[in-house]
Amino acid sequence: QVQLVESGGGSVQEGGSLRLACTISGVKVYDACLGWFRQAPGKEREGVSCITWNSGVTYYTDSVKGRFTITRDNAKSTLYLQMDSLKPEDTAMYYCAPGRCYYNQYDPTDDVGFWSQGTKVTVSS
Repeated sequence: QVQLVESGGGSVQEGGSLRLACTISGVKVYDACLGWFRQAPGKEREGVSCITWNSGVTYYTDSVKGRFTITRDNAKSTLYLQMDSLKPEDTAMYYCAPGRCYYNQYDPTDDVGFWSQGTKVTVSS
């Protein structure tokens, strides 16, 4: 049974920080790409960041480069997203999910059953 449980969302002022965490069970993380995507009302799903678990190779979408950092803890099977210098345009629902990590793109799986429950991030100006 696949389960991804997410925490760490909230409301912050522009320039603030949040750290999201995603605990993963029921999936072979060593062979997987895991990542974060976000979705805002009226906007398409956007792959934010991902990491190829065994190699540690990462991807970030251009809008978050230099501000967000993705990491993983092998012992805890936990994925993290450290978000610094947050901007109002970062406001969205954030999800963690397995998917495909490319050198220039992260495509989360279309299978909703493999998504986390989502957590709301709100950044006020």
